Amino acid sequence: MENKENVALVVGATGITGSNLAEELIAQGWITYGLSRNPNSTISGLRSIKADLLDEQNLMEALDGISPTHIYFTTWMRNDTEEENIHVNSLLVRNLLDVLSPKKSVKHVALVTGLKHYLGPFETYVKQGILPETPVREEHPRLALPNFYYAQEDEVYKASERDGFTWSIHRPHTVIGHAVGNLMNMGTTLAIYASICKETGRKFIWPGSEAQWHGVSDVTDAKVLAKQLVWASSTESAKNQAYNITNGDVFRWKWLWKRLADWFGIEAEGFNSIIRPLEKELENDSQIWSEIAKKYHLNEENLSKLSSAWHTDLDLGRPLEVMCDMSNSRKLGFTAYKSTEDSFIELFERLRAENIIP
Repeated sequence: MENKENVALVVGATGITGSNLAEELIAQGWITYGLSRNPNSTISGLRSIKADLLDEQNLMEALDGISPTHIYFTTWMRNDTEEENIHVNSLLVRNLLDVLSPKKSVKHVALVTGLKHYLGPFETYVKQGILPETPVREEHPRLALPNFYYAQEDEVYKASERDGFTWSIHRPHTVIGHAVGNLMNMGTTLAIYASICKETGRKFIWPGSEAQWHGVSDVTDAKVLAKQLVWASSTESAKNQAYNITNGDVFRWKWLWKRLADWFGIEAEGFNSIIRPLEKELENDSQIWSEIAKKYHLNEENLSKLSSAWHTDLDLGRPLEVMCDMSNSRKLGFTAYKSTEDSFIELFERLRAENIIP
């Protein structure tokens, strides 16, 4: 049954986080709009809006007659430098909140960022040796470094003071979930890599660092993140706070890597003295993937539309173990949990069922 009191606007509804959030909101009866530059959603019940977040006039026209009560920012735009990231990604938040301000309909704004809040840009802790204490906690102070997450948060805080809405900040680790074509999709990237290994007889080679291979880690299932987003925006005691969000379990990649390989029926190879980036491993595989897709009648022949090896390399190449403290939301009653192995396996099964992998 539709709840007409809650009108959600999911910004970035075609991504991993946004699409899973839209499904959760619709399942809970919310009127749900999905805003993106190129709407292509097949989510039943989602009301798609095509708009450019960097164009205020376009936003005003696209949102004419729409007065959302809850805004969920689940997207960002990648640029060449952090300074450009700051400019563009703060602007997209500011533009949307400015356009909606006169409507006076917004009750809550949720912003999804990530562990870069604590770690800083990859090149910083590699070159300068700046490593955070783990597990990371929400009260850790901001780093004295440029970071577009901080700029986005500040836009939310400023608009909240102006317009009187509540807010929540959500900091997932690596998000695992279904969204083909997303620019940061480790789960699908590893599924594509494993499928190539199986077809060619290659080993499933660990692409990351020794610290990540041996260290304790965690990840965030997109459905768990979606549940926390809805919980924080509809639970009075949870508002106006920042939250880490992970599955609730921990693991070591040296254990999980073999489990993933076993699912595909391939041989795993662990860390062996040096980092072996996945981007380099896959750089000559476009033709191979095209041939695999034709052989098995798959839906996508273009490897670059499925794989985001660069992002997987950033995550798995970190020179430290990374895990998150989940105490803040647990104390307030958030209990969602997911086995990380199940997160990956369920994704692989869905990709196979949808004819994305053989």
